[in-house]
Amino acid sequence: MSEQNANLAALSQAGVSVWLDDLSRTRIKSGNLAELVATKSVVGVTTNPSIFQAALSKGDAYDEQVNELAARGADVDATIRTVTTDDVRDACDILAPQYEASGGVDGRVSIEVDPRLAHDADKTAAQAVELWKIVDRPNVLIKIPATEAGIPAIAKTIAEGISVNVTLIFSVERYELVMGAFLDGLEQAKTAGHDLSKIHSVASFFVSRVDTEIDKRLDAIGSDEAKELKGKAALANARLAYAAYQKVFEDQPRFAALKESGAHAQRPLWASTGVKDPAYPDTLYVGELVAPGTVNTMPEKTMDAFADHGEVNTSSIIGQGPASQEIFDKLAAIGIDLTDVFLVLENEGVEKFEASWKELLDATAEQLAEKSKG
Repeated sequence: MSEQNANLAALSQAGVSVWLDDLSRTRIKSGNLAELVATKSVVGVTTNPSIFQAALSKGDAYDEQVNELAARGADVDATIRTVTTDDVRDACDILAPQYEASGGVDGRVSIEVDPRLAHDADKTAAQAVELWKIVDRPNVLIKIPATEAGIPAIAKTIAEGISVNVTLIFSVERYELVMGAFLDGLEQAKTAGHDLSKIHSVASFFVSRVDTEIDKRLDAIGSDEAKELKGKAALANARLAYAAYQKVFEDQPRFAALKESGAHAQRPLWASTGVKDPAYPDTLYVGELVAPGTVNTMPEKTMDAFADHGEVNTSSIIGQGPASQEIFDKLAAIGIDLTDVFLVLENEGVEKFEASWKELLDATAEQLAEKSKG
């Protein structure tokens, strides 16, 4: 029998669901994903366009299927959709026991709508329904970015009884709109007669990129006061987000009424938890973001680092709201335009996924063309 790694098991016992931020056919077929479930407390998987682009560009695991699809005359979009939804479906099946054991809370695998639709609410919602039907597994989460157009798309998708992972959230203000859209969707789902107990959602709040952008601006200011604030913004932002989550899901009557009808809270998910600056501890965005009812989705490198030397700080979030607000007040006082920071990060996030998707489409188009020549 495999044993769970002690550090990751301790994180799990503290109420943090350990999810892997990666997926590939090689990981599925080799048994690696199943092994991570057995030894690293993994109870979920997240994907994004960059992850699929990396998976399809390495090795030949997808060649046979792409060739078969080419022979059938499939176009590029249909090929990518088939290949990615097949991987997600297979991962859902591997995680089905975790889904059952947690009553649907974990055992989740996320797949993102086409990033080119990020600014079109109706098309995003339509594709969310399409992906939900194609994967055809109760433990899939459809990923929708928290752009301005994404907010109404979230409500529409939840209203259809579909479970959603809201991604690319950088600011607490946007997160509050996301939670509002989730509640709107639940209320509409209830009116439509959907079973609220079957609808689950997480809100992916991005962490490390906030430090990357703000640290760059602090370096440009260059004062001692600015240097003192480096590496503090991302954790402060996440802690303020958790306080906002508690306010909505623990204190307000609006959710309490839905809870009586079987609704689950939308859990905060810490994303972008790989440390970008080597000056910071490589487990910073895991061990310092511990609270019950949260998810931490990690690249494998970060997961391995935590397994090796991670420490769980159970007092890292709860009650840290005032101290975190103080950090934000200091950042604003020395000239950091936080509104601009979050706008830049959101735009970069969407552009990065669009670029990865385009690379994936171009590479697949090339492969399909080769096959049709052959």
